[in-house]
Amino acid sequence: MVISSSNNYSKINPDALKISSATKINLKRFKQNGQIQIYQSSYRGSYSSIIRDCLRNAALGKKVLLVQFMKGGVKQGVANQLKLCGNLTWVRSSHSYDQYHSEEIENNKNLEKSIHESTYELWNLCKKELLSGENDQIILDEIFLAIEMKIIDKDDLISTLENRNITGDVILTGTDIPKELLLMANQITQLRS
Repeated sequence: MVISSSNNYSKINPDALKISSATKINLKRFKQNGQIQIYQSSYRGSYSSIIRDCLRNAALGKKVLLVQFMKGGVKQGVANQLKLCGNLTWVRSSHSYDQYHSEEIENNKNLEKSIHESTYELWNLCKKELLSGENDQIILDEIFLAIEMKIIDKDDLISTLENRNITGDVILTGTDIPKELLLMANQITQLRS
């Protein structure tokens, strides 16, 4: 689904936009937010094109935030964010499921708790950035897996996206995407192998 931002109706019917002074309503001017784009794939690790695009945008001078919720292994976390191209902030979880064997996590509740807390810490950073308006583009990589695992609340994500203050696009990636988020999207891209 792609929704165009252009609207020819007002050009064809200019009288539709005229408001008489008798019926004039006190209207507020709303800030234009960027699009919500969803990239869906049947398998993890298929989003190299998104990473390529965010590197290009940062090199072109746009301020970009890339958050990878389910990737780790590079001792990042919120405290150790990487800066690339001067404008790209790249953050991964300080503890992630992909760093350990599933048996290790199942047998160690403290490790599982640490992974959940690290992922939720990333989400809190994302919420702050989505509401701040300081970035031109924000990528939330594999956020739908964090929702599926009940680390991040779906309604919290929806509310944050509805109240976002970003002029650029918000890109969300994942495999199983809740219907409510599909309905919010301006663009949905399904990646196939």
